[in-house]
Amino acid sequence: MNKNQPEILVSICCITYNQEPYIRDALEGFLGQETDFAYEILIHDDASTDGTGEIIREYESRYPDRIFPVIQTENQYSRGVTNISGTWNFPRARGRYIAMCEGDDYWTDRTKLQRQVDYMETHPDCSLCFHSARIEVQGRALTERRMRPYRGSRKILPEEIIDKTCGYPTASLLFPRTMVEHLPDFYVRAPIADIPLQLMAAARGWAYYMDRPMCVYRLGGASSWTSLMKQGDYEKKQRDYARAMKAMYRGFDAESGGRFHKTVIRAMKRLVYLTKVNTRQYNVVLDKKYRSFYKELNLRTRFFIRLEILAPGVYRWLWRIFHRKPREKE
Repeated sequence: MNKNQPEILVSICCITYNQEPYIRDALEGFLGQETDFAYEILIHDDASTDGTGEIIREYESRYPDRIFPVIQTENQYSRGVTNISGTWNFPRARGRYIAMCEGDDYWTDRTKLQRQVDYMETHPDCSLCFHSARIEVQGRALTERRMRPYRGSRKILPEEIIDKTCGYPTASLLFPRTMVEHLPDFYVRAPIADIPLQLMAAARGWAYYMDRPMCVYRLGGASSWTSLMKQGDYEKKQRDYARAMKAMYRGFDAESGGRFHKTVIRAMKRLVYLTKVNTRQYNVVLDKKYRSFYKELNLRTRFFIRLEILAPGVYRWLWRIFHRKPREKE
């Protein structure tokens, strides 16, 4: 690196694929950060077939000292390379910290990075800093409008990170780069990247949650992991996902020397339970032995589960009304 260039404090790591309608928002959110430190933007595009790559190249030409893309000509995920961040972005990161954001999400607060880095710099034992998010629905879906894991900013203990009732927004995660210098097998083999990252942070220390919505999580984008999961044999995909995630949790349990064994077991059970909710296996969902997990579901979800069981005709009618495409204007 040129000695005249400032030290990079944060490496923003972004992966994208076929996210042409969204990638500009992500890039503008990165570039709009107001900080007293230098940061870099590392993007991996997995051979998008739309205009995503062209947009990234456009921004690279405008900000060559800040944006550093890898634009594939062959899709790596289809070749079996599922650990995209760990293979292509983490190894080239120069920052003391890594901030995550996928190409269909975006940051909305210009002070996000500064706030998180300020906290991490004054709390060296903290291994993860994250915050709440707004949810922006693509298409139609009945869901919460905020991803808010906790009520109020506070320290999060390792056990809480492992066994939680609400996910953490990926676009909110910031952690020390040293955490991903040597990636354990349970991370490399996991079907998703955010949860194993959080487990790695739990093994290293504790987290801090900022109860401030500083990013947007887009739900239902055409190329999002959630949307792709729903294509084809959804039940089989959910079974395969549960199997892979259980293996990931067991790997973490072994890697952490069994320090959190009881917590890990409960987290595994909740994950399997949620796949039963997703696939409408209501005989399991309503089983009394899973009562505590059922109570964790939001009121809207519980209402529609009961409605589908007790009044399936009404449920199907409401579903058709809600998902009916609006008529085009003549």
